[in-house]
Amino acid sequence: MLQIKAEEIGKKFKNEWIFKNLSLEMQTGVPIAIVGPNGSGKSTLMQSLSGIIPTNSGKVFYTENNQILEEDKWHTKISYAAPYLELIEEFTLIEALKFHIKFKPFVNNLSIEEFLVNVELEKHKNKQIKNFSSGMKQKLKLGLVFMSQSDVFFLDEPSSNLDQNAFNWYFENVQLHLKDKLVIISSNEPREYSFCENHINILNYKS
Repeated sequence: MLQIKAEEIGKKFKNEWIFKNLSLEMQTGVPIAIVGPNGSGKSTLMQSLSGIIPTNSGKVFYTENNQILEEDKWHTKISYAAPYLELIEEFTLIEALKFHIKFKPFVNNLSIEEFLVNVELEKHKNKQIKNFSSGMKQKLKLGLVFMSQSDVFFLDEPSSNLDQNAFNWYFENVQLHLKDKLVIISSNEPREYSFCENHINILNYKS
């Protein structure tokens, strides 16, 4: 079982604390939602917990079977989807997937063709990513999270740019992994995280 523990962490920009003195424990099978209004620092907290950016105070630990993981190993455990994370837009969809699986293979020996069917993008496999709609890009990002070998899902505003059918696809797929993954969702849209009993309101950690 994988766990993430934050001890009194804080992050500031110039002289302003985005959050501070925040402690929490997260574990596989217990999804958690980070909530708060736009601009409150939810994405900054997600990036701090994933190791994308360092904290200014406190410490984040990843443990697996009670063994602390080195920080340079965290990325092997994580899949991350967010509107601000860019895809390589000059790649075609097929090229992007072949590149992706060199670093993070699909689960259960899933083939690229099977992945394309699962994300309902098989008709676009030879199209450059730059010609995708924003909704298609977001669905691709989510598919790469759900179907890659990882233990932790960071989902920042997961339904951004999704129409209702694509949202239903997201909701169905995320629920398939709630018991065997550590799922962390950042959102101010309750329907995105309605299955999360545990909430962290970032406004409670501003001072």
